[in-house]
Amino acid sequence: MTGQDVLTQAAELPPLPLTLEGSAVLHQMYRIRWSAWRAAGADTRARLTAEAQKLLTSMEADGSALFSMYGHKGDLMFVHYRKDFEVLNQAQLSLSQIGLMEFLEPTSSYVSVIELGLYESTTKLYRELVSRGVEENSPEWTEAVQEMMQRQREAMHPRLFPPVPEGRYLTFYPMDRKRGEDKNWYTLSIEERARQMDLHGKIGRRYAGQVQQIISGSIGFDDWEWGVDLYSDDAVVFKKLIYEMRFDEVSAVFSNFGTFYLGLRCGASELPTLLEGKTPKAMPKTRPVPTGRPGRPGA
Repeated sequence: MTGQDVLTQAAELPPLPLTLEGSAVLHQMYRIRWSAWRAAGADTRARLTAEAQKLLTSMEADGSALFSMYGHKGDLMFVHYRKDFEVLNQAQLSLSQIGLMEFLEPTSSYVSVIELGLYESTTKLYRELVSRGVEENSPEWTEAVQEMMQRQREAMHPRLFPPVPEGRYLTFYPMDRKRGEDKNWYTLSIEERARQMDLHGKIGRRYAGQVQQIISGSIGFDDWEWGVDLYSDDAVVFKKLIYEMRFDEVSAVFSNFGTFYLGLRCGASELPTLLEGKTPKAMPKTRPVPTGRPGRPGA
């Protein structure tokens, strides 16, 4: 194959990378109306705290976590991972029924689905199909794609449906790829995007064991294209990782970032402490467990 053949083949590759989807995800941020909470009286506070603690204990087992937030953006952040969107809706509705909600004001929320992009596998498969002269979206093409997706889905199941990582700290933020007239991520070839994402991912892999990253897709669900959750026992690592990533091309040239939310993990057992206005103690185990190659937005 000549160099021109290679260029021609690359140009013929379909632009859309294949993706795998897993758990449905909801982030909920609330502000506590502290003056009303204090005025409620000790007996009422104890009763409502016990009710909320009982529900949170149950929800933790189902894939929820609570964080005490920093800054003016809220006081509490609930994070829910569920197997599908129907079960996720029930998590939201269950939380809305407790008495404590009368003292909480929603400040923000975010809906998404855990996503694993398959740039590397996609380009490899597309090249092979194009070189064989298989027509895009033909029965043979579709069968090959479905076969590859099923293999990947089985291999990646633990990463598609993970528990909420147990890091002491969480930072969450939404992000987009630029679609402007000057810089447009979606007009790049799939192979160029794959190249940039591979370089981007190498930075994240250097932080394996320090940070666990969960990428969730939100196109069609919320105001941004992806949500990013980073879990760690050291909040300063977030700054180092994100700052280093800003220097690579995919972030420096093609990315926009939304609001950042920082939280401190609060287990159900520590909810009374938090609602007394005291910092919750760390859970017995908070070290994030690596689940393999870190996810990357649009990777």
